[in-house]
Amino acid sequence: TAVLHRMAPEVAVVDLMADAPPNDPKMSAYLLAAYGGEFPPGTVFLCVVDPGVGGPRAPGYMELDGKFFVGPDNGLFEIVDRRAAGRGIWKDILWHPAELSASFHGRDLFAPVAARLARGMPVEARMRERDRSAYRDWPDDLHAIVYIDAFGNAMSGLRAAVMSQQAVLHVNGHRIGSARTFGDVSPGVPFWYKNANGLVEIAINRGRADRVLGLSIGTEFSASGV
Repeated sequence: TAVLHRMAPEVAVVDLMADAPPNDPKMSAYLLAAYGGEFPPGTVFLCVVDPGVGGPRAPGYMELDGKFFVGPDNGLFEIVDRRAAGRGIWKDILWHPAELSASFHGRDLFAPVAARLARGMPVEARMRERDRSAYRDWPDDLHAIVYIDAFGNAMSGLRAAVMSQQAVLHVNGHRIGSARTFGDVSPGVPFWYKNANGLVEIAINRGRADRVLGLSIGTEFSASGV
């Protein structure tokens, strides 16, 4: 954030998420697709979930529906690319700072590039067709937990729009029905609902779903009556 303020002080910076699942671009890919849709064309997303930092993964940025997504080519942009109205354009970043650390590309490379794009400045880059074969088995909707918030609510990679309100989730031996919001169920009762980002989220009224239901990042579930 400090680099963005220094290089593009006139550009508003919105911190979407600083605690995305660490070392897991796949889980973060579903979060990014859900969060990114509300922003207008011209928005630049600085996305750093980069366990392969300094390795062979390519640093770059993608143009999608008039928005820019800056970060590593490791699957992080796979789902947002699939859901875009137009075809995404990937560009490998050729520009390098005078000093590039081996393990801090978020600060040294991606943030400066994001700042330049936000200011409408050119970035030395080369267009390339991404190899998406590594992500063919990633479903359009992921029946797994991708994020747990401070209250123990468990967000999934499954869009609520593809679910029936009568659907029942099955996870760790529990059957979980739907509700519109917390106050629609009694205290201590688990339920799933459409969260503010349009994803299926598992919660417990006045309780922690993660502890009671044994949920963690990557926990898979099934659904019946969809």
